[in-house]
Amino acid sequence: MKIYLELILKTNIWGKMAVPKRKTSVSKRNMRRSHDSLKNINVILDKDSGEPRLSHKIDISTGMYKGRQVLKKKTEENN
Repeated sequence: MKIYLELILKTNIWGKMAVPKRKTSVSKRNMRRSHDSLKNINVILDKDSGEPRLSHKIDISTGMYKGRQVLKKKTEENN
C-alpha cells in the first residue's frame, strides 16, 4: 500500500484530472439535454394505396414516390 501511495505522489496522476471549476447549473444542464428527447415518427397514410408509410420515403407495396413509378413491382415471373 505504501509503495502504491509513493507511486501516485511521484507521478502526480491526481493533479492532471479534468475537474470543472464551477457546478453546472440546472438550467445549463437542461439546455444541454434538450436535444436528447425522443421524436415522434412522421407516419402518413399513402394517398393511392391507403397504407401507412414514412413521409418522403418510397411506398414499398406500389413502388411509387411523388406520383412516379420508381420501383418495379415484383411478380411471380420476375422472381
